[in-house]
Amino acid sequence: MPRTRVLVMGAAGRDFHNFNVFFRDNDAYEVVAFTATQIPGIEGRTYPPELAGKLYPHGIPIYDSSQLVSLIHEHQVMQVIFAYSDVSHDHVMHQASQVLAAGADFRLMGTVSTQLSSVKPVVSVGAVRTGCGKSQTARHLLAALQDLGLRVVAVRHPMPYGDLRAQAVERFSSYADLERYDCTIEEREEYEPYIDRGAVIYAGVDYERILRRAEAEADIIIWDGGNNDLPFFKSDLHIVVVDPHRPGHEIGYHPGETNLRAADVVVINKVDSADYAGVLTVRENIRQANPRAVVMEAASPLFVEDPLRIRGRRVLVIEDGPTVTHGEMHYGAGYIAAQRFGASEVIDPRPFAVGSIAETFAKYPGTGKVLPAMGYSPQQILELQETINRSGADLVLAATPIDLTRIMQVALPMQRVRYELQVIGTPTLAETLAERFGQTEVEVAWGSD
Repeated sequence: MPRTRVLVMGAAGRDFHNFNVFFRDNDAYEVVAFTATQIPGIEGRTYPPELAGKLYPHGIPIYDSSQLVSLIHEHQVMQVIFAYSDVSHDHVMHQASQVLAAGADFRLMGTVSTQLSSVKPVVSVGAVRTGCGKSQTARHLLAALQDLGLRVVAVRHPMPYGDLRAQAVERFSSYADLERYDCTIEEREEYEPYIDRGAVIYAGVDYERILRRAEAEADIIIWDGGNNDLPFFKSDLHIVVVDPHRPGHEIGYHPGETNLRAADVVVINKVDSADYAGVLTVRENIRQANPRAVVMEAASPLFVEDPLRIRGRRVLVIEDGPTVTHGEMHYGAGYIAAQRFGASEVIDPRPFAVGSIAETFAKYPGTGKVLPAMGYSPQQILELQETINRSGADLVLAATPIDLTRIMQVALPMQRVRYELQVIGTPTLAETLAERFGQTEVEVAWGSD
């Protein structure tokens, strides 16, 4: 029988994972290409033969997503797999329409085809959009599970922006590991908080190998999701975070709505800074989509080093990059901190933007008066640095989870804005975890090392 010719649409994450677990050694299919979007500069590479397996001795080429239709015709593609996240339902169907008009089938892959099973219990954290607060929720879970006396290892959704061969399996337990793997700003934002808390976090490309490594040193595993994607591992407790600053998005984006419907626990985050009408809208949408889920409310209180230094100052606000670009938030924790602590002005960074930072603003014109912390390459980090220094701000408020001064030379005074999850009322996440994963139950159900 001839092999079914397949193209996988992705963004260097879910696409590679779906290939690895379903297509890699499957001689019923031939994956002829990947297309890439969302992440700057990831097209033009090759998925290497060392990762692609024996059916692909020359690897698989990665093209820009703009070439989708021409690739379908050129390679006589029969199926197109949609495999990236944090896009509207309208966007998904527009992509499907292009594919169907070109003659190919359009396919979304579910959890049965793509999730791996672990011999250790897994707690997964997902969201309905990027920027809902997965990171602080995962940190909260880490502390609660460590308090139960469990050895916790985290596994992060992939961010392989460099050499795919070298990034197949990455283990981070020190700042030296961040340097060893040439981590981008986006990677550091996810890994540093675990290192700060003395924990181990894995990431990479080949999640079967990553999972087996993590299992060897863990009593329990945290799956720390990316964007609003589904977990790569089968979960024993799936926690999904929603954002009342964007009411309605929880049922309007892919695969965020799937996450919502699959959740065991839904955390309505940021209730301390959102309009109450937004909270009520989100709560009703949760009730209709997933009435069995346990629903919790949480705040994300802000902390700054010296609030008095903010009052009356002209400030430049730096926010998490994905949140204010394809996450479609016009502001984040940094902007809220500037307002709350009395800044006289939030400086618009766009007139000072250079290079790829200016291109980011052009690509995402809805970004507000904040500077996305874009740093997918050394050159982009230098352009971010120059943009900051050109602003002439009295003070820079950096609301990223990392210390930017470790990787760039900022000539202006800078304060970090930190935020942590604070669950309101009962049951709390800590109580839920203790009930489900107390030490005795873990030893009996999964065995103790």
